[in-house]
Amino acid sequence: MALTLPPELRARLQKIRCLLLDVDGVLTDCRVFLDSNGEWKRMFSIRDGYGIVQLKESGYKLGVITGSKAKDIQERVRVLGMDYFSEGSTNKTPGFERILNESGLRPEEIAYMGDDDFDIPILREVGFAATVPDAMDNVLENVHYVSVRPGGNGAVREVCELILKYGAFSKGQA
Repeated sequence: MALTLPPELRARLQKIRCLLLDVDGVLTDCRVFLDSNGEWKRMFSIRDGYGIVQLKESGYKLGVITGSKAKDIQERVRVLGMDYFSEGSTNKTPGFERILNESGLRPEEIAYMGDDDFDIPILREVGFAATVPDAMDNVLENVHYVSVRPGGNGAVREVCELILKYGAFSKGQA
């Protein structure tokens, strides 16, 4: 998918050095399944994962901030080699602030992708705020970019490709 962005969004992306993601509704389609042991299981997109790997290989930092606390999320974060991980609280601001402190990054150097009311404080603070098409209305009003593809089905890959094309470590930028 060849996406063309207005100059203002390209300028925002040129500063990005880190992508932080919500899980439910962004890395997944917001559905969970119960396995035979009664544990929740989520489905993750391999394409989204490959976009994350491409960013990491290009020098970007990556992380997850989720209100959930589940083994399947922990395993996905481990497999993808995420640099930062905050889980288990719908108040995501402390996790975001911890990541800022650990990374030494400024908010304008971070892209965040979230889809629900819990994500709005972070979306308002970062340099590039993105969401999925079926995000809550309040979220849609607080982002710079709405993906064409849905959560759990290429939305993260789409944002990864934008960062790879226009971000701090894109060709000719770093």
